Amino acid sequence: MSTYTEKVGSQLNNILERTYDAEKGYLKAAENVANSNLKSYFKKKAQERYDFGHALKSEIKQFNQDVDKGDSFASKAHRSWMDVKEWFSADSEEAMLEEAIKGEKAAIEQYEEVLDETNLPPSTETLLTQQKNKIVGGLKNIVKLEDLA
Repeated sequence: MSTYTEKVGSQLNNILERTYDAEKGYLKAAENVANSNLKSYFKKKAQERYDFGHALKSEIKQFNQDVDKGDSFASKAHRSWMDVKEWFSADSEEAMLEEAIKGEKAAIEQYEEVLDETNLPPSTETLLTQQKNKIVGGLKNIVKLEDLA
């Protein structure tokens, strides 16, 4: 029997925080690339993460857990690093794609940890699996874009 505990709420809030961090990172990347295809791709990924965040918040609230709206120190450092990389890199678009790949891989690992180690209600498990699968599919696209950059 699945239960929705404070531990699950905390884990989902961690995913939510990373989701919003990814949204902000993608928006920042879209601002810093000249290639219209990359700009469009980064904006699309930012919107996807925005949508993920709202779905996660609804799921958290459905089980009477508090929604954290923090912005992690690690994500701020990552976005700042992307800004620095943009200014100093001779090939900034490739550098931003590399950072996007790194972030997507970390997100997939986080989703897998929660899915593997937590007894989740079916609706939460379904939501996390769907989001993780979209991230996996998006990662394949980023890798293709990196080859074009």
